Amino acid sequence: MKNLITAAIFVFSALVFLCAPFIGIQDFSFKDIFLGGAPGEIFWKIRLPRVITSFIAGSVLSAGGLVFQSMFKNPIATPFTLGVSSGASLGAAVYFFFGFSVSVPGFFGGSLFALCGAAVSIFIVYGTASLIGGKNDTGILLVGVALNFLCSGLIMFIQYSVDLISSHRIMYYTIGSISGAGMKDALYLLPVAVIGCSVIMFLRRELDLISMGEETASARGVNTPAVTAVLYFTVSAMIACVVALCGPIGFVGMMAPHICRLMTGASNMRLTPVAIVFGGAFLTICDTAARTIFAPTEMPVGIITSVLGAPFFIFLIIKKKRM
Repeated sequence: MKNLITAAIFVFSALVFLCAPFIGIQDFSFKDIFLGGAPGEIFWKIRLPRVITSFIAGSVLSAGGLVFQSMFKNPIATPFTLGVSSGASLGAAVYFFFGFSVSVPGFFGGSLFALCGAAVSIFIVYGTASLIGGKNDTGILLVGVALNFLCSGLIMFIQYSVDLISSHRIMYYTIGSISGAGMKDALYLLPVAVIGCSVIMFLRRELDLISMGEETASARGVNTPAVTAVLYFTVSAMIACVVALCGPIGFVGMMAPHICRLMTGASNMRLTPVAIVFGGAFLTICDTAARTIFAPTEMPVGIITSVLGAPFFIFLIIKKKRM
């Protein structure tokens, strides 16, 4: 039965990826996209790159949430909880605050600062946890939560200090959006996602054992500190790249793995590939809704995921309480 459910999730995700580019304010057929003109331009230059970007970003966020939930043995552990996303948001806010005009060909300056902010957060969390002797799941989690609050406070301070236009740009970025994503963005994320997800797939047996407890993992021959460090830095780097490009899109890393876990079970051997694929489909569906619900205007996809994520979060709390 689980094999059938797994296959169904893969087929569903493939259908979402194939159908999403054809959904929008302007309808056209498969034949239209090869005839040139407006339909072809819209499909190849706007919708397809956006769908590819959203699918890759969703896969990365879902994979990151899965790893953190298993590694820290906490159902609500996400990249947001550990300060990676807030660090990236703070980096972008600093860019707007100082009015920098820095760019690398193909990259917006705010994205570069967001990437630097996320990198600094990664090393602060891990370094501080090591310094206080808490380089374990609890120590990293607590330091991450503290850093998350600090970054959020600094972002609000910067928003209050800048002009109205910059404040609006910071707010829009911190909501999270895939609007304007092009093929360059998709190609930028693709190698990051492939390498990162490959590492996670390779270590999913060790991740299963770590989720059972450090003593159990060590007894089975797992070098727990080394595997934890590799997974932590791999996932954090993946998430940093996504947040730098799309902003901190919330709750995907929490919802997608749990939805898959309810259908396929808790074993990471089976769950990991399913969660990666389903996460891509989930964010693609949310982004398609974000650009079509109020068409011709669109809302940031972070609003959709937050509206869905808040009640799901309550559901997890109630479910855990009953257990």
